[in-house]
Amino acid sequence: MPASPSTARAINDRLALRLLQQEGPLTAGRLKQLTGLSRPTVADLVERLTAAGLIAVVGESGEQRRGPNARVYGIVADRAQLAALDVRTEGVTVVVADLLGTELGRASLPIAGDAGTGAAVEQAVSLVERTAKEAGAERLHTVGIGAPGLIDPASGELRDSSGLPEWHRRLIAALQERLPARVLVENETNLAALAEQRDGVARDRETFVLLWLGHGTGAAVVLDGALRRGASGGTGEIGFLPVPGTTTLPSATDCEGGFHSLAGSAAIAALAAEHGVTADAPPHEPHAAALVRRAVATPGDPGADRFLDVLADRVAIGAASVIAVLDPGCVVLGGETGQAGGQALAARVSRRLVRMSPLQTEVRASSLGGAAVLRGALLTARDGAQDALFPPGGRPTPFPGSH
Repeated sequence: MPASPSTARAINDRLALRLLQQEGPLTAGRLKQLTGLSRPTVADLVERLTAAGLIAVVGESGEQRRGPNARVYGIVADRAQLAALDVRTEGVTVVVADLLGTELGRASLPIAGDAGTGAAVEQAVSLVERTAKEAGAERLHTVGIGAPGLIDPASGELRDSSGLPEWHRRLIAALQERLPARVLVENETNLAALAEQRDGVARDRETFVLLWLGHGTGAAVVLDGALRRGASGGTGEIGFLPVPGTTTLPSATDCEGGFHSLAGSAAIAALAAEHGVTADAPPHEPHAAALVRRAVATPGDPGADRFLDVLADRVAIGAASVIAVLDPGCVVLGGETGQAGGQALAARVSRRLVRMSPLQTEVRASSLGGAAVLRGALLTARDGAQDALFPPGGRPTPFPGSH
């Protein structure tokens, strides 16, 4: 069934906005080339987006002939301010940006483990409000949040998960009450995969798995360009995967004994100690990342090499399990520890997978590391704002506060 004219217009407008976000300012002629649309259709969408205050003429091309196609159009970046949050067990980081993703402000706040739920929520919400105000974003349009735990696929809400602070769930509701903005929440590992696909090492992959190696472990599955969440939102909870090499089995409420016990930060730190690898614990990343980075920086050191070899054995166990089920063709070692391991760890894991699995799989080290969560949250906020502007079959809606 062909799309209705209004739906086709909305699709074309969103496509043009996405291209202007990705490519920067473009002429109408260049938009025609990139979209494959006819000249009249491009002229119509340029007129609509300009009338809605979403794009404007920002200059002229170097063409000799004057005329509409020589004008260069760009997104009006200050038409909407966005916020992205990376919510961790130990604290929150927030970035405020414009519609193009240009950073306007950033702040982080550690939250003590003994802080009460109410106090922790108030600290985090105040951080967002203060950062937005200092960035000149008095009215946020959309907020993207990355958090550990399961996201209910029906409601989009963060589910109650054992082992995670109660303030995580309360924070979402508090932000929705206090901010005049749409609040979108997604699992942190899923956001990392989105960022790697858009801006990182998976830009050329429609199908891949991101294996998160940070304080904990997780996985995100992207198949045919789409993120797969599962029936309960739990796709990728690889920390609960039963694996050899542990002394017990995981339970429904505790991943101890699962893959987490082999590749979580505490397990990697213990493994490093066994092989004499030491490094100062950094304040803003898992200790495991510093240990792996130190080992990678000392090639030829017997203890460091053996540490990386055993770590690769462990990571390959989790990766091989995912590969056997999904055959993704590519595994990205994400998170702070995956990035710290770089090519040295990725190559070791790759060699082991060749022996363990008949399915050809490329192993890549993350280029974004832990920063991928915040980047993915910002991309989600941008996409959410665009979806609000151009719902399928709908008409462009001005941003809050636009005129």
